[in-house]
Amino acid sequence: MDPQRRKGEAGVTLIELIIVVTMLSILATAAVPMAIIQVKRAKERELRRDLWEMRRAIDAYKDAADLGLIQTKVDSINYPPDLQTLVDGVDIKDKKVRFLRRIPTDPMTNTADWGLRSNQDDADSDSFGGQNVFDVYSKSNGTSLDGTKYNTW
Repeated sequence: MDPQRRKGEAGVTLIELIIVVTMLSILATAAVPMAIIQVKRAKERELRRDLWEMRRAIDAYKDAADLGLIQTKVDSINYPPDLQTLVDGVDIKDKKVRFLRRIPTDPMTNTADWGLRSNQDDADSDSFGGQNVFDVYSKSNGTSLDGTKYNTW
């Protein structure tokens, strides 16, 4: 028995410690990209949900206007003049009807500044004609996990 070691004493050698630290580093290096992808995927789901919610509100406003429940400008083709109108609401038969609780924050740009298209604009236009709000899109130039641009969603 080694005179330097007493019975029952156990220790970790420097080589064992280096091996464990190296293995943990390799595992952490593999986990970071997966975490980044999960965060991006969650933001993409939020963006899709926000776009769907705003487009649904725009369509509900138009449906109410088409039924004659909302007074609109002639050149608006019964679409809302802006997103804030959907939040502020309109009077329908002595009731204030709101189509959105709030204008959502774009998860890709972290602002509530959305790209807007009016009915008269081209489908892929990035300049807003201002007559009405027919469609909404993200102003992010980023690319999604499936390879499409966020501003084309």
